[in-house]
Amino acid sequence: MCKHYLSSDIKKYQNQIQNFIVSKLEDKIEILLKQMTLEEKVSMLAGADAWKTVGIDRLGIPSITMQDGPNGVRIAIQEIKDKTSFCFPVGICLSSTWNVDLVFKIGESIAEEALHRGMDIILGPNVNIIRSPLNGRNFETYSEDPYHTSRIGVAFIKGVQSRNIGTSIKHFVCNNSEFQRMSISSEVRERALREIYLPAFKAAVEEADPWTVMASYNKINGIFATENYYLLNEILKEEWGYKGFVVSDWTAVHSTIPVGKVGMDLEMPGPAKFFDDKLVKAVNKGEVSQEAIDDKVRRILRIIYKSGSFHNKKIPSNKPLNNPEHAKIAREAASEGMVLLKNQDKILPIDPKRVKKIAIIGPNALKARIQGGGSANVIPYYKISPLEGIKNKLKIINPTSEIVYEQGCKFSEALEVLDSQYLLSSDGKTKGGLTVEFFSNPDLHGVPAVKKIINKMVFGNNEFPSEIDLSNMSFRMSGKLIAPETGNYKFGLTSLGLSRLFINEKSVDNWENQIPGKRFGGLVSQEKIEEIHLESGKEYDITVEFQSRHPEYGVLKIGFEIPIKDDPLERAVQAATNADHVVVCLGLSSNLESEGFDRPHMNLPELQTELIKKVVSVNENTIVLLNTGSPIDMRDWIDSVKGIVQIWYPGQECGNAIADIIFGDVNPSGKLPETFPMKLEDNPAYINYPGENGKVYYGEDIFVGYRYYDKKMIDPLFPFGFGLSYTEFEYSALKISSPEINEDDELNISVDVKNIGMMQGKEVVQLYIQDEISSLVRPIKELKGFKKVNLIPGENKTVDFKINKNHLSFYDPVKKKWIAEMGVFKIMIGSSSRDIRLKGSFTLVAK
Repeated sequence: MCKHYLSSDIKKYQNQIQNFIVSKLEDKIEILLKQMTLEEKVSMLAGADAWKTVGIDRLGIPSITMQDGPNGVRIAIQEIKDKTSFCFPVGICLSSTWNVDLVFKIGESIAEEALHRGMDIILGPNVNIIRSPLNGRNFETYSEDPYHTSRIGVAFIKGVQSRNIGTSIKHFVCNNSEFQRMSISSEVRERALREIYLPAFKAAVEEADPWTVMASYNKINGIFATENYYLLNEILKEEWGYKGFVVSDWTAVHSTIPVGKVGMDLEMPGPAKFFDDKLVKAVNKGEVSQEAIDDKVRRILRIIYKSGSFHNKKIPSNKPLNNPEHAKIAREAASEGMVLLKNQDKILPIDPKRVKKIAIIGPNALKARIQGGGSANVIPYYKISPLEGIKNKLKIINPTSEIVYEQGCKFSEALEVLDSQYLLSSDGKTKGGLTVEFFSNPDLHGVPAVKKIINKMVFGNNEFPSEIDLSNMSFRMSGKLIAPETGNYKFGLTSLGLSRLFINEKSVDNWENQIPGKRFGGLVSQEKIEEIHLESGKEYDITVEFQSRHPEYGVLKIGFEIPIKDDPLERAVQAATNADHVVVCLGLSSNLESEGFDRPHMNLPELQTELIKKVVSVNENTIVLLNTGSPIDMRDWIDSVKGIVQIWYPGQECGNAIADIIFGDVNPSGKLPETFPMKLEDNPAYINYPGENGKVYYGEDIFVGYRYYDKKMIDPLFPFGFGLSYTEFEYSALKISSPEINEDDELNISVDVKNIGMMQGKEVVQLYIQDEISSLVRPIKELKGFKKVNLIPGENKTVDFKINKNHLSFYDPVKKKWIAEMGVFKIMIGSSSRDIRLKGSFTLVAK
C-alpha cells in the first residue's frame, strides 16, 4: 500500500511539473506571436533553403535544420564539407529483427550522429504499409502489418527523440508506390484507411509524439495530402490531438489558399513558392484566416523551443563521428535482421575450423550493397563487403583455409554507378572525386557560382547547391579517371536534364535525341551507353556536362563497367566445383530499388538466375545470400539450393554481419515482416497496381499481406512472420486469465517457450486474434502482439501479453467508429502467421 501510494504521489507530482512547463512554454509562444507581423509569420511557413526553416532575427527566433535520416544522417547542407555518416541497416532489415529494444538503440545512435552534425530533425521513419513487392521504397518501410509497423515505428521515434533530435514520421498517408508519385490519387475506402494505413501514424502521435509529420506527395481520394482537411485537421490534429507541425514532402505543395486553409504548416524546400506574398495577400483578403496562420506558426515555434535552439543552437561538426559503439549496434541489428529462409540438411552454420575451400561467388560479393537509393541514401564511413567479412573471419579462425572469389556475371544489364575510387579531382590533389563547377545559367559559361569536389556519381536535387536555381543552371564535372584494367569499358549516362561525358576525345552523348525512360514518369532518360578502350594504370581526362531541363528536378547517373576477363560464368563454375561450400551473393542494389521508380517485376536480373543454376549443378552445398529490400521470385532455383538467407540491405557492417550468421557466431532470429509470394500474380494488389488514369485503387481493401493469403487460402513462398533458427523452440502452457471479459477489462495471456535445441537463440513469439463471428467481414487472423525472447539450450521462459478492447475492434465506416462486438475471440500463438503452435479462446461480454 505504501509503495503504491508513493508511486502514485510521485507520478502525480511529475505530471504537475510537466503541465507547468508546458503552460509556461505556451505563454512564451503567445508572447512571440503577438510581437510578430503578418509578413514575419508567413515567412516562417516555408523553408529558408532546402533544409532550414526561417528565423526572425528581430525577435531572436532561430532557424532549425532538417536532414534525411531513415537509416543514417544524409548530409546535404553545404557548410558541412565532409558528407560521410554511419549507414545503419535499412528499415525493412530493422523491422525484421522484431526487436523494439534494439530498434530504440538504433534510433539513439542515429540521433547521436545527427547531434554531432548539428541537426535538429531527421526525416524519418517511413511507416507506409507495404502493398506490393514492386514499390521502389519498400526497403525504407517496416511491414505489411499495421500493428508490427506501429511497434517498430514508435520504438525508433522514441530512440531518436530520447537524444533531443526530432523525427518526421512519413509519408502521411497512403504513399505506397513510386508510380506517378507526385500526382496519383490513392483511392482507398475509409475502413482500410483506418485499419491498415493510419494505425502506425496514430500510435506514433499518441505514444511517441514525433516533432513533425510529413504530408505525402500523392492525393488521397482525389485530394492532395497537403490540402486534405479531413486527414490533417479532423484526424491528425483534432481526433489524435497532435501538437507538432506538418511539413510537406519536398515540393509537395501545389497551392496557396487550399493549403493555407488546412493543417499543412511548413512548405519545403525553400525559398517559398506558395507560402510567400501570395499567402499574405490571401490573409488580407480574408481567403485564409489569421487563426490558421497563427496555428501554423505556433506549432513551428513549439518545436523550435523543444529543439533547444532558442538557448543552445547546435553547431555542426565537419568531422565524422565514427563511434565504435555505433558499429557494434549496427552489426548486431544487421545480423538480427537477416532471415534464414531455408536450411536443408543443416547446411548452416558452416564450421569455420573445418573449411578447406570456400567459394564466394556473385556480383554482390565484392561490392557491399548496403542501402537502397534516393533520399534515404547516405555516404558511409566505410563498407564491409560479404567477401571481406567472410575473409576476415576465416583468416582469424582458420588461416589455412582457401577462399576463392569469382564475380560470375555482371550485376545486370544496366551499368553500375562509376566508383569514385578510380577518380582524381581536377587539381590533382583529391582522390575519390571530381571537381564540380555549378553555373547560374544553362550554358556552362562565365564564373561558376559554386565550385566543390563531389565523390558521388549518382545524384539528384539534394546534391545541388541550395543557392542555385534549378530552372536556370548547368554544371561541369572534371578530373582524371585511372583505369584499373586494360580493355573496352562501358560508360553510360542517365539523366533528367541534358548530359554528355568525355574521356579524352571519346564521348557519350545524352544531349541530343534522348529516349525517355521509366523513372520519374518518363522524365529521366534511358541510359545512353558507349564503349571506350582504356589501358591499365593510365590517367584519362574525364569531363561530364549537365544542363537542367526541369524547374524543380535534376538527376544524373554516370554508369561504368570494367571489362570482365574470360568467361565469368565458366570461371565461377570452376571455382564452385571443388569447394566445400559455395556462397552465392545475389540481389539488387540502390540502382534498382530506389525512390523515384518502382521495380518492373519481381525477378532477379536474368544473368544472376543463370549463375545460381550453373553453380548449384556442380556443387549441392550452395548457400544463397539475397541482398534485396523486398521479395524476389525464386521458383526457378529454390528447390535445388540448400541454404537461403535474406540479408536485405544491412548497412555498412554488411560483411561482418553476414560472417556472424553463416559461421554461427550469431544464431539467425530475423522474421519476415512481409509475405513472400510464390509469384507476383499472387500479391493482393496485383490487379490494381500501380494504377492508371491518375488513380490507384486499393481493391484489396483491408486484406493486405497475410490477411489476403489467409482469406484466399493461397500458399505463399514464405509467410509473414517466418524465419528459421539454428536451434528449435517448443511452445506450451497457454494460459488465458479469464474465459470472459467486458470491454473495460484487460486480458492476460501467457505462454511458455523452451529452447530444445543445442544452441542459444532468440525466438519471436507472435500473438494473433480471430473474431469468430462479426457483422462485417474480418481477416482470419490479425497480429496483436509479439515478443522476442533469448534462450540458452534447455531454458524455459514465460512470455506475457495483455489484450484489451482496442485489440478486438474493427472500424465501421457507416457508424464511423471503432467497434468491439460481443462474442468469441480465438487466440493463436505461433512462430509465424502460418505456424500456429497453441490456440485458445475467450468471450467478450457486455458489462
